[in-house]
Amino acid sequence: MTTLIAFVVALGLLIAVHEYGHYRVAVACGVKVLRFSVGFGKPLLRWQRAGSPTEFVLCALPLGGYVRMLDEREAPVDPAERHLAFNTQPLRSRAAIVAAGPAANLLLAVVLYAAVNWIGVEEPKPVLASPVAGSVAEKAGLVGGEWVQSAYVNGDEASPVRSFEDLRWRLTQAALSDQDMQLLVSREEGGAARELTLPLSQIDVKEADATLFRRIGILSPWTDPVMGDVMPGGAAEAAGLRAGDRVLRVDGKAVSDGGALRQSIRDSVNAEGQAVRQVWDVSRDGGTLSLTVEPKPEKSGEAWIGRIGAYVGSAPAMTTVRHGALEGLWLGIQRTWEVSWLTLKMMGKMLIGEASLKNISGPLTIADYAGKSASMGLTSYIVFLALISVSLGVLNLLPLPVLDGGHLMYYLWEGVTGRGVSDVWLERLQRGGVAVLLALMCVALFNDITRLVG
Repeated sequence: MTTLIAFVVALGLLIAVHEYGHYRVAVACGVKVLRFSVGFGKPLLRWQRAGSPTEFVLCALPLGGYVRMLDEREAPVDPAERHLAFNTQPLRSRAAIVAAGPAANLLLAVVLYAAVNWIGVEEPKPVLASPVAGSVAEKAGLVGGEWVQSAYVNGDEASPVRSFEDLRWRLTQAALSDQDMQLLVSREEGGAARELTLPLSQIDVKEADATLFRRIGILSPWTDPVMGDVMPGGAAEAAGLRAGDRVLRVDGKAVSDGGALRQSIRDSVNAEGQAVRQVWDVSRDGGTLSLTVEPKPEKSGEAWIGRIGAYVGSAPAMTTVRHGALEGLWLGIQRTWEVSWLTLKMMGKMLIGEASLKNISGPLTIADYAGKSASMGLTSYIVFLALISVSLGVLNLLPLPVLDGGHLMYYLWEGVTGRGVSDVWLERLQRGGVAVLLALMCVALFNDITRLVG
């Protein structure tokens, strides 16, 4: 139920804001708006303000919306109201009305990101777990336990890293842009720092997913190697492990942190899917025990990994990331721009085959993320809304004939040539745009089903 409510609220809000952008600018340009609708299908609620020509409608299917304006191309217009019709407006007014929808979504994202900055959010401190063996991070000299003080790319000025999530975001941007990243790290907060370089440009990036961070080698913040809740029927329970056990060694090798322990468990299964028993030395009640643990094999993509049916590692040290009014707003603008640009780059890479089409998500994945983010708290849900709002704004600016960007493409042609696109070409382009959108929807639904089933 939480997932459904969070999904409907997200769609309703983002669609309403998008259509309100069209509506507000249309009214400002002197266009008569006949209907403002959120959703399609049977109207659930409708109202009209006294003296207003606009009917506001809330419909049963919140999968879109529209603003219906007076237009000679759709129905006959009274000559006395011809100056109020959309199609009779100057080119600049028509372009502004069409662009206002995506612009409203991007403006909403700025406000949402700024709100998160003002409210503050609890995030893990930027202290690194042990890097993945053979990864970029390990080769760069990271060993785990480092406190990341600041980071920069391409000779830019170093800026403080406020949290582990801040670091992950910067790593994602740098990797997708084929840029190396310089980190200033120390063994403790505020301690003497040393500089090292992560050669992220050497990574062949296809997807911004967990495999990307595995190749980088930075998966999680530092945690103590302490056992959390033990699940009934799992390998941990069978081995006699208990919540609160501190793992000292695995097969005689010292365990430095929870990340290293999780990696040891994952690597305990060979390529044929056969588990290898491990001897764990654990500290419990002031003494030391040796326990034999046999992780259970589990398929993850194309590889086999080990699982023990328990939470591994303590909760990471947290910090509250909060900003002042102007700084929070500016950072909201920056984050909206960064996410927009990153979205466009990923679309471009998918178009030329440098990124996988698996990056495309559909309504099922969005609904799943909506529910998960809502269950994590208000700030997580706001960040989710901001991300989807940016995606909606950027998607609608693409030059596809059935989208706002397609109409802007027509107006660009009209501005350059002095004449509008012919009806014949309009029909052809509309059909092509519908075909492309249907193909993208099929890919998105296929990805959704694959993620949920897998």
